[in-house]
Amino acid sequence: MPDPATVATGTRAGAGVPTLDRRTLNRTLLSRQLLLERVHRPPASVIEHLVGLQAQEPGDPYVALWSRIEGFDPRELSTLISVRAAVRVGLMRTTLHLVTARDCLTMYALVRDVLVRTFRTTPFAKSLDGTDLDQIVATARALLEERPHTPSELGARLGITWPDRDPAALAYAARYLLPLVQVPPRGLWGRTGRATNTTAEAWLGTGMAGDASLDDLVRRYLVAFGPATVADMRTWSWLTGLRPVVERLRGRLRTYRDEAGRELFDVPDGAIADPETPAPIRFLPQYDNVFLSHEDRSRILGSGLTIPELTWRGGILIDGFVSAAWRMRREKRAATMTITLTEPLGRTQRRDLEAEAERFFPFVAAEAEARNVRIVEAGT
Repeated sequence: MPDPATVATGTRAGAGVPTLDRRTLNRTLLSRQLLLERVHRPPASVIEHLVGLQAQEPGDPYVALWSRIEGFDPRELSTLISVRAAVRVGLMRTTLHLVTARDCLTMYALVRDVLVRTFRTTPFAKSLDGTDLDQIVATARALLEERPHTPSELGARLGITWPDRDPAALAYAARYLLPLVQVPPRGLWGRTGRATNTTAEAWLGTGMAGDASLDDLVRRYLVAFGPATVADMRTWSWLTGLRPVVERLRGRLRTYRDEAGRELFDVPDGAIADPETPAPIRFLPQYDNVFLSHEDRSRILGSGLTIPELTWRGGILIDGFVSAAWRMRREKRAATMTITLTEPLGRTQRRDLEAEAERFFPFVAAEAEARNVRIVEAGT
């Protein structure tokens, strides 16, 4: 592991506490996210290393793993989902994440309060004022464990018992207050299907783990996303009360400062990357935790791009920062990939971008008989 003092720049923020500049944090994040060099590891190992993959778009985890695993075969991930070794379940930030079955059983208990708290702020909760939520949840669980339901199916069946309540609100209560997994064929490679849910316990055939540890979750976050502030940890998870957890762990963590003077925490053996490490072009899905898991996203976002601008578009790493976006359009048997740049590229960068796009295109549009890459320059 390089000595952080030799790769960090800026002033010392205190005796023995190095300051890490933006580029050092960028390269360190890319290294830990397996985006500097593709790895030869099975998908389940990578999914657990990354503490899950955001997955409200069923195809996003496949793109995320293609950019991280050498020779990634999407059928391997599809098989994991089919045999119930991996599931899509609401976790961090209340959004669907693809996690291994083992992580589903342990992590849900830690983020359940986030789901409950978020539900209370929704108009669905307000529309259910005066009802017995515990009874709604118990009835929904029985229905979902009898057989998987779509949200509309579940709302309609719950509406039989609560005819004066909005069926959508009844279904959303189950979505937030139960550990629901989306079942195949949705989420399988090359397949489609309506969002259909059952409980994690029913799908995995076992109860939720009772020994989940916030300490372990924080350490795992730092392994994949650190060094990071407590605010970064909250942004990633939406968990509150993390400051006492970090203070309890402080003696087992390493500390740094960023250029704004904020305290960064890290696992003691976390490698700090050389800021001059070359960063290859990488295509990311429209939702990738690499740019959603820090309060200060300057370590990963290029200066000309914001998260809202990535809606319905995937990000592209250029020199380590998300500095372009891609979108796929299909018409009959043809596909067009439009790449939108936020800043001009040099000749070498453009050549590398075109080469990676040519490798990526067959993966996301294998069925297309005609493929076209269109690059839209910055400012046009």
